[in-house]
Amino acid sequence: MSAHVVGIAGSLNRPSKTRALVDLVAARVAARLAIPAATYDLADLQPALGAAATLDDLPPQPRAIVNTLLAAEVLVVGTPVYKGSYTGLFKHLFDLFDPAALAGKPVLLTATGGGEKHALVIEHQLRPLFGFFEAATQPIGIYASGADFADGLPKGPALLARIDRAVGQLPETVAPRSAATAA
Repeated sequence: MSAHVVGIAGSLNRPSKTRALVDLVAARVAARLAIPAATYDLADLQPALGAAATLDDLPPQPRAIVNTLLAAEVLVVGTPVYKGSYTGLFKHLFDLFDPAALAGKPVLLTATGGGEKHALVIEHQLRPLFGFFEAATQPIGIYASGADFADGLPKGPALLARIDRAVGQLPETVAPRSAATAA
């Protein structure tokens, strides 16, 4: 399988700022590493995701998306912040994964919220979740508030600079994994 970056946005709404942020970050990772990208959101997994107790409970299309997530060379995950945390359905998706499924996989953490008071969701919620999976979360997380968007797209100069810094860290992390995969 060729190397690729896959984004998953923890939103059911379309359009969504979370999806726009994940799309942009995934596209920049793909451009930097010269690999293809794909982005999905929770709406792509519905209505089956909410009723699934195991991955085997998912019908073929949502299961294929999950398999794509699991096979990704790099994951870009993002969630809208509700009441200080990620959404329940976002967490449920990862509850279905085998605990070893993401071990060593480079993961860029992103989140969106209405204001700056939710920015720590990356450190207090997302990083521990992916730490459980022993994923290789990148040091820089990307949080965007409503002020970072114009016409539904990420536009804030500070946000774009943070994305560039985070994406710039990936080649060092991905190269050894890609070489091992090729061997």
